Amino acid sequence: MSAHELLKTALNQRYEKYIAERKRCKEEFSEEAVHDLRIAARRVLALIELLRAVAPSPHLQKLRRAFKDQLDSLDELRDIQVMLAEISETLETLPEFLPLQKFLQKREKRLLNSAEHDVREFKAGFIAHRIEDIRASLAESETDQDLSAQLLAVMDEACYTVTQRKKLVDPAQPSSIHRVRIAFKKFRYMLEIIYPMLPGFPEAHLKNMHSYQTAMGEIQDVEVLLQTLDDFAASHEAYDKQPVQRFYKQRHAELINTYIENMHEFVTFWRETPEKAFPWEGKEKELP
Repeated sequence: MSAHELLKTALNQRYEKYIAERKRCKEEFSEEAVHDLRIAARRVLALIELLRAVAPSPHLQKLRRAFKDQLDSLDELRDIQVMLAEISETLETLPEFLPLQKFLQKREKRLLNSAEHDVREFKAGFIAHRIEDIRASLAESETDQDLSAQLLAVMDEACYTVTQRKKLVDPAQPSSIHRVRIAFKKFRYMLEIIYPMLPGFPEAHLKNMHSYQTAMGEIQDVEVLLQTLDDFAASHEAYDKQPVQRFYKQRHAELINTYIENMHEFVTFWRETPEKAFPWEGKEKELP
């Protein structure tokens, strides 16, 4: 499959998946539906990022902004739903969670109403028009023989960003891990698009990359929970946050230690430099 065919296929598949998930959200606005819509939107956004890198366009920038706005509008709802799921699993062990659970359930209800309205009012016509523009642009540029090399260069740059941020990771500064996570998400979702053009790419890496990202995501989720706990306790003076706080600070430390131990696994997902072989090839390329 040529690079152009790969991008056209990815565009069709990802946009169709996004349309299906948005329709599902309109019909059944559940936690699962919102989660799947976010994933579908993020995968379209990753394709837009690739296209912006190889062929910058104001139209792509506007489309990127639209998808980013939708994702941003669902961020707080997602965080609350993750916390409520965590609380429901540990409430028996930590009954001190009960007041926070009730508070978050009320907040979730308000956000669900707002988010459902936002999904229904989202710029469907604008997006459909821009997607057609992208299809036309890809069709017009099929004679460009350098697209494969351009896509690899984009991935090299994305890999470099993750690598540089990894070097700055400080276990005492969880925000440094969050910066790696943001860069890695972009790298992962773009690699999911182009991997069919990489001979010998181990498809097991798709699952491994998901696990690598999840390890960082779990750290961030506990940070959000601890911050929410602090905010709730500050506005409810009678609430004793100490039992919950002790439990999750310990978990937070354990999650960070586990990530640090496995952080090196990133080197298996991409080549160190453009002059090197891919890790799954097992040998270096000869320089010209």
